[in-house]
Amino acid sequence: MTDIRARHRFLEKFRLNSVLSAVLFLVLGMANAQDVTRKLQMQYPRVKEAFSEKWDALKKDIQAMGMETSGFNVLLCGFKAEKKLEVYLSSKGERTFRHFKTYDFCTLSGELGPKRKQGDYQIPEGFYHIDRFNPSSNFHLSLGINYPNASDKLLSDKKSPGGDIFIHGNCVSVGCVPITDDLIKELYVLCVEASEGGQKKIPVYLFPARMTETAMESMRKMYSLNAGLLDFWNNLKEGYDLWDKNKQPLKWKVNEKGKYLFQ
Repeated sequence: MTDIRARHRFLEKFRLNSVLSAVLFLVLGMANAQDVTRKLQMQYPRVKEAFSEKWDALKKDIQAMGMETSGFNVLLCGFKAEKKLEVYLSSKGERTFRHFKTYDFCTLSGELGPKRKQGDYQIPEGFYHIDRFNPSSNFHLSLGINYPNASDKLLSDKKSPGGDIFIHGNCVSVGCVPITDDLIKELYVLCVEASEGGQKKIPVYLFPARMTETAMESMRKMYSLNAGLLDFWNNLKEGYDLWDKNKQPLKWKVNEKGKYLFQ
């Protein structure tokens, strides 16, 4: 019981910090965010430190790919079973992304399967985007994921689906993706620069595993009694296969049953 209470206090502090950060963004002028993202973010000591430590090396890595260091786009792809977060980049005006880096999840909470309610400690599964930057996070720096998305709102608990899902520093999780303080500095800088260059939404695709046929067969055997979960994963695999084949951002909508429909 003590551990559960401690986890709830931990989560509430995270939520409060996120709200305060959002208020600060509004006060400092998010209406013109596309022009002032870097300037706004650099007002925060941790972001300034991250740029000082990481940006020069990141620029060299980007240039080594034959890409410009301004105007690039970012796409993130996470795999829970493998505990990997892959970072992809594309040049401005290009739809096809190329692999840039892979970060390890520092730890993992919950189990395979989507997030469906507050307090289940599950990392979401589905198709999302970065919807906020938190330069004063309790977990050094953090990038918010827009859970619950349109599908989650239909399939998750209607009264309390949960929220405040982040990619962040440190090495603790109650449903988020922690990648250590050192690595979140790199990722945060990349996402700030992508936003500064004009990227309006940074996609984040979260899968239970690399959804190869071999992996799917294993998951079908392990979860053979859970038809609803297998249906959900079969739907996710449609998006996974399109992304794996084309390495282009997915276009999708959600039907009245919460199913992803891919274009």
